[in-house]
Amino acid sequence: MTTTPAFNFHALTPDLILDALQQTGIYVDSGLTELNSYENRVFQFMDESRKRYVVKFYRPERWNEAQLREEHEFAAELNEGEIPLIAPLAVAGETLHHYQGYFFTLFPSAGGRAYEVDNLDQLEMVGRYLGRIHQVGGERLFTARPTIGLEEYLTQPRQVLESSELIPDGQRRAFLAATDDLIQATAQRWQPEWQSRRLHGDCHPGNILWRDGPCFVDLDDARNGPAVQDLWMLLHGDKAEQRIQLDILLEAYGEFTDFDQRELALIEPLRAMRMVHYLAWVARRWQDPAFPRSFPWMTESHFWERQMLTFREQIIQLQEPPLQLMPMY
Repeated sequence: MTTTPAFNFHALTPDLILDALQQTGIYVDSGLTELNSYENRVFQFMDESRKRYVVKFYRPERWNEAQLREEHEFAAELNEGEIPLIAPLAVAGETLHHYQGYFFTLFPSAGGRAYEVDNLDQLEMVGRYLGRIHQVGGERLFTARPTIGLEEYLTQPRQVLESSELIPDGQRRAFLAATDDLIQATAQRWQPEWQSRRLHGDCHPGNILWRDGPCFVDLDDARNGPAVQDLWMLLHGDKAEQRIQLDILLEAYGEFTDFDQRELALIEPLRAMRMVHYLAWVARRWQDPAFPRSFPWMTESHFWERQMLTFREQIIQLQEPPLQLMPMY
């Protein structure tokens, strides 16, 4: 596990941030307001001309320069296609800047309301724009960024969890056994024969702002993968409710991009992969002081008991028939 001060943002002081911004020709006039972000460090501010910005300092050693530039190129392509996404600003001719070991990017400060998860009209509009995002994303693949798969989302996280001190010693063996059972059940149902395309990668409701329509944010997890990865996190409720939502979502999506319904069989495997990957993500970052402050319950034994129960419940879901569209009459 990486333990350098830069990795944990110890060196990212207010003075360093101001110096980094001045290097691009931007001078802060309002002070820095830190925004909610665990993976990176994100600040809102106003410059001397009263223009509002957001600056993101990327966590060192997560993405390399080529991978970050692919994210920015994808965002630019989406904007060129008139898709509402908050894209990096070109400042001094560059969208990606580097200072004292940190890559950072500036964005326009953009407000909006929260996406309403129970609003089917909003879901329809989101589906339409996701179809457009995937239309652009399908034109070519990322070459530096990864493709969703079992190695990144299950095998490597399992190794991280095995060595993590977060799991109480008395529960370690049982938890790892439950993890292995979930990994085995997921691997048996993972079907890699899908058409890969560039994805948003983390399209949950919190990454959608609402103005006159949806505005997508945060391509930090963009990668190659199946289209359904950007759809399944928008579904909620029981199976009947999810079928209604899926029908609305895919009808709108299909106005711009074809959807292979065989990918619906990947929803529960992707959910299982996200569960394991999330726990390992927190374990990897535990030396960052922000994580113990934000996730104090992860040191408690009953948390890991609940995780084992959740894993067993997910194995049952993996054994159920995949979610399907509502039948046509």
